[in-house]
Amino acid sequence: MKLKAILSMALAAAFLSSCAVIRPGEVGVRQRLGKLSEKPVEEGVRFFNPLTTTFVKVLVRTNNVEQTLLLPSKEGLTIVSEVSVLYSIEKDKAPIIIKDIGKNFERDVLINTLRSSSANISAKYFAKDMHSRKRNEIENAIQDNMNAILKEKGFEIQAVLLKSINLPARLSSAIEDKLRAEQQFQEMEFIVQREIKEAERKRAEATGIRDAQAIINEGLSPMLIQYQSIEAFRELSRSPNAKIIITDGKAPVMLNTN
Repeated sequence: MKLKAILSMALAAAFLSSCAVIRPGEVGVRQRLGKLSEKPVEEGVRFFNPLTTTFVKVLVRTNNVEQTLLLPSKEGLTIVSEVSVLYSIEKDKAPIIIKDIGKNFERDVLINTLRSSSANISAKYFAKDMHSRKRNEIENAIQDNMNAILKEKGFEIQAVLLKSINLPARLSSAIEDKLRAEQQFQEMEFIVQREIKEAERKRAEATGIRDAQAIINEGLSPMLIQYQSIEAFRELSRSPNAKIIITDGKAPVMLNTN
């Protein structure tokens, strides 16, 4: 029984050591007697002779690399920034990457290219630009620079993100003061514009009232006033209340006798 158990364990170990599982998002590069296959192996279970063959697994899905870098600025300052890179590898070029660069391609090529490209691009910008709308421009420039270097090698840089930027304390305080002053100026400008609009509204309202009064005054001719007086007398005559009306024929004065 013990011998059977030992044989079973040996067979299981041999079976496990002679198969490789290529997971989704990976490709396998077959290496037989030290020679790499030129065609990658897709996902699935692959059986091989463990004495002569091994599989090198390469992630081809989107990967994320984060680095804390010291970036120079145009004015000679040093900015501490946490930079994140999203990249992927072309399946068909996985064997070439393993052959030309090795298994540690992320450390040996990708990160070094990130450091170099980030420093070259950031040196073209002022430190304040990294806290302004130019931040996205800097990220895109680093991405383009890295792709220019790594695209032919089988890498695709999908995005470069400046996740955090730590400026020198004095510069950071100066930028905050400037932003605060700009915000206050915008608030004051808004108030001034609002008051100007209100003054324009009041002038327009006064002009409208003046024009209306002028139209009314032009329409109140003596004949019209006399006609309206006669109409008023007629209405008063129909009233059941006793009244005394004193008039010169133009403007009545009514006295109520009740």
